[in-house]
Amino acid sequence: MNWRSGSRGVVLTAYHPSGSGDGPGGRRSGQYTMNHDHSKKTPDGASIDRSGSQDSLDALSMDDYWKELENIHETRGNNHEEQVALVVKEPDEGELEEEWLKEAGLSNLFGESSGDSLESEVFLSTLTRTQKAAVEKRVETVTQTMRKKNKQHHIPDVRDIFRLQNDSKENVCDGSEPSTVRTSENKNETQGGTRDPKFSLGMDDQKRPLEDTPSSDTDINLEISFAEQAANLKDSSVGKMYKGGGTDTLLPNFRLPKDKTGTTKIGDLAPQDMKKVYSLALIELTALYDILGTEFKQQKAVKIKTKDSGLFGVPLSVLLEQDQKKVPGTKIPLIFQKLIAQIEEGTLETEGLLRIPGVATRVKSLCQELEAKFYEGTFNWENVKQHDAASLLKLFIRELPQPLLTVEYLKAFQDVQNLPTKKQQLQALNLLVLLLPEVNRDTLKVLLEFLQRVIDHRDKNKMTLKNVAMVMAPNLFTFHGFGSKTIEQSEFVMAAGTANVMRFMIQYQKLLWTIPKFIVNQVRKQNTESQKKEKKDRAMKKLLKKMAYDREKHEKQERTPNDWKCPNTRERRGLSL
Repeated sequence: MNWRSGSRGVVLTAYHPSGSGDGPGGRRSGQYTMNHDHSKKTPDGASIDRSGSQDSLDALSMDDYWKELENIHETRGNNHEEQVALVVKEPDEGELEEEWLKEAGLSNLFGESSGDSLESEVFLSTLTRTQKAAVEKRVETVTQTMRKKNKQHHIPDVRDIFRLQNDSKENVCDGSEPSTVRTSENKNETQGGTRDPKFSLGMDDQKRPLEDTPSSDTDINLEISFAEQAANLKDSSVGKMYKGGGTDTLLPNFRLPKDKTGTTKIGDLAPQDMKKVYSLALIELTALYDILGTEFKQQKAVKIKTKDSGLFGVPLSVLLEQDQKKVPGTKIPLIFQKLIAQIEEGTLETEGLLRIPGVATRVKSLCQELEAKFYEGTFNWENVKQHDAASLLKLFIRELPQPLLTVEYLKAFQDVQNLPTKKQQLQALNLLVLLLPEVNRDTLKVLLEFLQRVIDHRDKNKMTLKNVAMVMAPNLFTFHGFGSKTIEQSEFVMAAGTANVMRFMIQYQKLLWTIPKFIVNQVRKQNTESQKKEKKDRAMKKLLKKMAYDREKHEKQERTPNDWKCPNTRERRGLSL
């Protein structure tokens, strides 16, 4: 791809491949222009109005984004290795919902194992009203699909799935703690009694009192389910006023109100509890999107062959596995840690840090040398200039065979910008971070912490939050593996939005790594109920064992004396003969 600058902006031209190869960088077909005016042309000729883009980012403020995109394409132009596009599979009818139920740990609600719902009984009993509605919606879709396909499986009625939970005395309908440990703020919400079996979003549910919502728009309430909060705000005057705050350029000073019991961070919980957090976060995010009328779809990539060794273009999980053999217990790829350390070895006050690219030929040479010498320990880091190290860091992120934000959730991260309010955008990002695999989440955390340290020196390096977000967004969101369509649409439509999502992740990173209290309470209740169930099961097994022993003992005692004498009599008769 070639870029050329002019007074009107930046022009990007993509050429049709000629001959047997794509040429340097895998040039893509089609020709299009990106000018920094309000009216843009997409590759298919449709006009896009940028005047109302997210956060009212003007053309000038987007310059860093377009320049970074230019540097990325120039780097790819110098890379003669063919890059394989990652194929995203289009799901069949009902397949998406079926996969969603599996991801949520509810696969036994359908298919051959659908008759055994005891496994999910405890889990379902902890769900909020809106979470149950989300599950119900997906089960109904899968049910209808199975009936159309005439699958010979038992298909439960969605009302039967939750019937046991409705009969329970304890009903945690907002995700907060049971009544014995509930705060005074949450008590008001649950005095309505048991919900209707269908968990319909009726008028009574939508227009509950708003005393559950935080007193300030900048307070983040982690005790009440995010979807429940959205349902409370929906169609209310407060909600309409709050929606108006979604277009200003200043980010609110969101904060967590003090909690006497403290906050739970990612890493505080055991791995088995984090699995439950994942399932609950997926259901909660889906419920939130359902309430807000936003489509939430997980992408699925067809597996492709990837490198099983090296540094660049290696899956994070593979990279970490080989690094842990050298440094047991490490959670971040060693090359990633070293590149950040190399940048910080200089001064973070360097003007244009991250924005000014390294020399392309030198970066390529360093990349090849690192591949050969990094694990041998013979690479000379003194030869690496600061801007080159920054370019290598961004190259590492871009060259991952699957994006740092994962194939499954990259689009969901992008779509956060479409949610009505900044608070809801932050809540969605919080849940999305919980859904990332551990190695992706840990690597992202280290990256965001580093970016914040760069921003802390903005008076000297001229890299503000907005500048850093503009530079880093193309590296995280314009993933080469999706092919030209996703990238080019992203360049036109998603540019300002993804830059704002990047701003959110940097600005609110401490909040994003907090596990909402309502989810912690749900996990706690699941564990408590599971322990009760296990205790009952153990007691039942013990009782059955004792009953079996007593029955056997009783049968022995009921035997007549003749039953014992006859053999001895025959034995004596045999001896007399």
